[in-house]
Amino acid sequence: MAASKSKKTSPKNTVANVEPTARHFWLASLGALVAVRRESKAAVKRASIKVENTIADTRYALRRAEAELRSSAHDVRTQVQPKVQKFSRDVEARLAPIVDKLGLDTFGLKGKTKRAPRKGSKPTAKKPTLRRATRKPAKRAAGKVAG
Repeated sequence: MAASKSKKTSPKNTVANVEPTARHFWLASLGALVAVRRESKAAVKRASIKVENTIADTRYALRRAEAELRSSAHDVRTQVQPKVQKFSRDVEARLAPIVDKLGLDTFGLKGKTKRAPRKGSKPTAKKPTLRRATRKPAKRAAGKVAG
């Protein structure tokens, strides 16, 4: 007997020999639907992660801006406050001779006089309330039923 050679078919030949049927189209469409579903879930997850990251970045930027604003306001306050105090001392120093000459204290009132405490307002007399006589409801006549 002669040794028989086994024939191997190449993938090109098998694909060309198989004709697509309705079942093939059905399975291909199911595979495509599964792939689309998987990709859509992944896309939604990626989008939600991006939105969450954007929100976190925005919150961080707002906190950082608020901190910078507070520090700059503090810096301005520390620069302005001594200048305002110096201005106030200069004004008081220039007005001191005039205040002494007029005999006023620092608040513009006479030196030793004090304002009398405020009296509370007197309660107003209450007006008598009018009382109305309540009307009694009319008596209902009970009708006798002839029986």
